[in-house]
Amino acid sequence: MAYVTTEKMLRAAQRGGWAVGAFNAENLEMVQAIVAAAVEARSPVIIQTTTSTLKYASPAAFAGMVRAESEAADADVALHLDHGADFAICARCLRAGYSSIMIDGSKEPLEDNIAITQRVVEMCRAAGAPVEAELGEVGGKEDATVSSGANLTNPADAARFVLETGVDSLAVGIGTAHGIYKSTPHLDIGRLAEIRKVVDIPLVLHGASGLTEKDVRDCIERGICKVNFATELRQAFTAAVRDFLTADADAFDPKKYGVKAREAVKAQVLARMAVCGSVGKLGEARA
Repeated sequence: MAYVTTEKMLRAAQRGGWAVGAFNAENLEMVQAIVAAAVEARSPVIIQTTTSTLKYASPAAFAGMVRAESEAADADVALHLDHGADFAICARCLRAGYSSIMIDGSKEPLEDNIAITQRVVEMCRAAGAPVEAELGEVGGKEDATVSSGANLTNPADAARFVLETGVDSLAVGIGTAHGIYKSTPHLDIGRLAEIRKVVDIPLVLHGASGLTEKDVRDCIERGICKVNFATELRQAFTAAVRDFLTADADAFDPKKYGVKAREAVKAQVLARMAVCGSVGKLGEARA
């Protein structure tokens, strides 16, 4: 029954050689599904929102939903800002009660990325909230940002970045992409292993929707402690609603097709928790 930060759960995952699933939520039903999966799997979990999601509903609305659902359940749930675009949105989410913040300065030159990350870390330290940052680029489209993903994370830059910013976790570019993969991704696993040698904080894998189970597990074996899933949850939610309305064209009660969508998202989250190896790890995350 806890609304927590990501710090203890990610460190537990790092020690144990597993990863925490981080799942993007767009509405109440998805929040409920993710929390229900965490309870059933006895797994710590991270719920995330992107900047575009926060144009649909406010940070305060999502913080209220996640806190209410997590405190009513036997689960450890963190609420994380995914791909915070600037200092202002990070501050807004922190004030609203988010328990974890990401600042994404990966589009900026290294010096500028370090500078903005330092500012966000300083702000969040005062509130006890851990900070994730990104170095190198994850490909594909995230909100309004489109990236080729060609600028992969340089291990030496990663070591400097972590030392100078004091960031708590680091998202790395190793060939993954946001959104739907149009071809088979080629992950630079060797690069990930090199980053792990010089960086001692938890590493984060973005763009995991569409990766094979082997891809995800290979990354976890080489130091990934947090794995992000977004697109496949949206797909599961939408497919369930579409199927319900196709089968019953006269349906009009959102609660009825919301239940089906919630069940579909929960099933997807449970499957990904199993891949991450976090099932049954709630005790470790609380230790």
